[in-house]
Formats: sequence, C-alpha cells, structure tokens
Amino acid sequence: MKRSHLISLAVGAVMCAASAFAQAPPIQPVMMKQLKPDVWAGLGGSGGNSTIYIGKTGVIVVDAKQTEAGAKDLLAEIAKITPKPVTTVFLTHSDGDHVNGLVAYPANVKVIAHENNKKEQQAAIAAGGRGAPPPDRLPQQVVTKQKETMTIDGVKLELYHWGPAHTSGDLIIYSPQNKIVSTGDIVVTNRADDNPNIHMDKNGSVEGWMANVKGMIGLNADSYITGHGDILAKADLQRKLTAVTERRNKIAAMVKEGKSLEEIKAALPDTPAPGARAAAPPAAAAAAPAAARGPVPGFVDAVYAELTKKKTT
Repeated sequence: MKRSHLISLAVGAVMCAASAFAQAPPIQPVMMKQLKPDVWAGLGGSGGNSTIYIGKTGVIVVDAKQTEAGAKDLLAEIAKITPKPVTTVFLTHSDGDHVNGLVAYPANVKVIAHENNKKEQQAAIAAGGRGAPPPDRLPQQVVTKQKETMTIDGVKLELYHWGPAHTSGDLIIYSPQNKIVSTGDIVVTNRADDNPNIHMDKNGSVEGWMANVKGMIGLNADSYITGHGDILAKADLQRKLTAVTERRNKIAAMVKEGKSLEEIKAALPDTPAPGARAAAPPAAAAAAPAAARGPVPGFVDAVYAELTKKKTT
C-alpha cells in the first residue's frame, strides 16, 4: 500500500509539473537583423523592437525590452556580434515593454530619454506600478528640446520630439549617416494603418502623432525600425499618415454634425490589424470584473476628446 501511495504521489507531481509547463507562455527569442556594418535591429522577443549601434568602444541600444529574461536574450545576441559592452540605452517612450528590461543591463549603463518619459516612469514607480524598472535605472540624461544632436562613442545621432504622440514623452532616434530611424510605438505594424495607439492616460495626441510622422517622413531615411513588427520604408509611413488623416477628418466631420461619441464609434469603429488576435490579458486584469476595468480608449476616443476640448476652450 505504501509503495502504491508513493507511486500515486509521484505521478501526481509529474502531472502537475507538466500542466504548469504547458500553461507557461513560450519565450520567443529576439531576431537579429543587420542593417549596416555596425547597425542591427533586435526584432520581437520580449517587448518592443530594439536598435543596436556599435561604437568605437561600446554599444548603444535603443529600447531595453520588457523583461529581465528578454533583455538578457538581446544582450546575449549582442555579445555574439561584438565583445564591446553596452554603455548607453535610449528609450523611445515609457511603456513597460520598452523599459522594464533595464533591470538586466549593466549597473553603470547610461539611460537617455525625453523629460516627460522620466516623469511618467517616476509617476508609475510612485504609484507602485507592477513591473516598473527600479528607481536606480531612471534616465540620468533627459532631452528637453524639439531637436538635439549627440555624438556618443563616435556614433552621431539626432533626437526628435515633435510633441506628444503615442505618449507625452516620445523620442525619435535618427542616424543620418546610416539613414535609419527608430520610431518607438508611434509607428507599428501590428495595428491597422488608420488605428495608431494613442495613450490618453499618458497625454498622447492624435495631432501630435501626425506631426511626428510628418517629421519622420521629412528625414533623409531609408529604414524605419518600428516599435513592433517589421522594418518599414518611407512610403509605408506616408501610407499610414494618409490613412490616419482621412479617418480623423471623417471623425471631425461627424463631430461638426453634432454626433455623439457612441454614434461615431458605431459608424467608424477601430479596426484591428488584418489577421491579428487580441492578446490575452494579464492574470490580474483578467481576474478583475470587466466593469471595473472598463473599455480601453481607442483612436476615436482620442480624436473626439481633442476636437471637443477645442470647442469648449
């Protein structure tokens, strides 16, 4: 009886372990793509895309990935390319899937971001935001102007902020020598062209989104490393700008006619990317009642809020 009982316990333990393993989300490795002799893109993996510049003595990374494991995956891939250490990280915005991987970077890494990005991270930490990077990984250097130029370890970069777009602290990183732009989540390919992601809770702006995309189109660039998805060309950005402008104008016409937000949403609903599947919500969010979570504001909400605010101010 004792032997039978032990066997039952062992089988149960194996089945529980197998069940837990089956439920664990698969870890997707980052895909490295070389764009120029010393420039790489780290696509996918944990969180948003990253850009890698190899300088004279060190490495510059744009966007740090979402998790410690995902960032270590990226750092391991960089180590296969060069023995030089990562010395600088630029952040395109404050979303966790581009920031939280900082926990895996060297303790002395220099973090550079827009000043509003730092404020958003500080607010998240103060609110006890889950998964926020530790306070010692906040940006040590902030960008405050519409355009700033830096040369780091022999790599010349131009930094642009044409106002709030995806968030209030968006930063575009441009390499004029390589004709490469890191767009952050201002431009992504996992959403429909006419449905950019505007974080109203971080003071993002549709009009600012349009201004930023116009600015990026105006740069002498061949490759645009998006926040999520494929690398795009200038014509792709123009297509997205045209689609967003047309849809915004339709919403504006309905606002002028006195239509309500609900009427406009019914007539011009946000369209997902073709073939896209909705991501599973985190366990905590899934456990919360739907009424408590509420719908996530979309593009129509953002346009409507901007237009009606203008009418009342």
